[in-house]
Amino acid sequence: MLHSMTGFARQSAETAFGTLSWELRAVNHRYLEVQFRLPEELRPKEQLFKQQVATALKRGKVDCSLHFRRIRGAHNDLQLDTELVTLIARRAAEIAASLPAAAAVNPLDVLRWPGVVAEPEIDEEPLLAASTELLDETLAAMASMRASEGERIMAMISSRCDELAGIAAAVRQRMPEVLAAVRNKQRERLERLDVTADPARLELELALAAQRLDVDEELDRIDSHLVEIREALTSDEPVGRRLDFLMQELNREANTLGSKSADAATTRAAVELKVLIEQMREQIQNIE
Repeated sequence: MLHSMTGFARQSAETAFGTLSWELRAVNHRYLEVQFRLPEELRPKEQLFKQQVATALKRGKVDCSLHFRRIRGAHNDLQLDTELVTLIARRAAEIAASLPAAAAVNPLDVLRWPGVVAEPEIDEEPLLAASTELLDETLAAMASMRASEGERIMAMISSRCDELAGIAAAVRQRMPEVLAAVRNKQRERLERLDVTADPARLELELALAAQRLDVDEELDRIDSHLVEIREALTSDEPVGRRLDFLMQELNREANTLGSKSADAATTRAAVELKVLIEQMREQIQNIE
């Protein structure tokens, strides 16, 4: 099953420490690139989270944000840095002595000063366990979204493969008619020149011309690539790079078909092939 590289997921959970929220955003990328924004308490665990993401996702640029809102304790649990409060009061008194008209310091403003209210320490291991479990849930939600988008891309690619196969079959069916028309045109040119050609030499030249215009090998390779694409669509492994390579090969065969074209219909078929291949390639850029 195909998986898109683009996706979004957000999951929250209430814990004994407060509210945890993971938010994941993924876009296309050649490899797997993961970036984290973590609360101070869990920054040292970034590598563990990165390994966890790498087990679930194989390609894409993924931004992972963990938000942590602590549960505020009762008033009697409020811990103050008394040394810092004393220092602030001393400095405020010095400023008041220099600026007698200055307003008095508001104690609530002092409480808002960074570091005045000391946050109680949190047991790191339970917090890490809760964050890890929630990240698994968020990754599962993203995988579901990426799989849903992958199904849409898979349906589109399958449809285009059917169209490519139809065009290739039509070109193959018309080739005897095209080669016969080329032979007749060559004979008509000789007749207009009113010269007598060596029959053996004429047949040789016509055979060489037919060989230059023959596209059976290109059509065979197109059919072979389409078989590989359909097999890749049902694979459980990441196949984005493989499909991208097959698009290059299909495009090469379409170009060769166009260069060998001996009539307008075959030229139009080559153009239609290239349009469909480009449509597929654009979607394949999103596949993991």
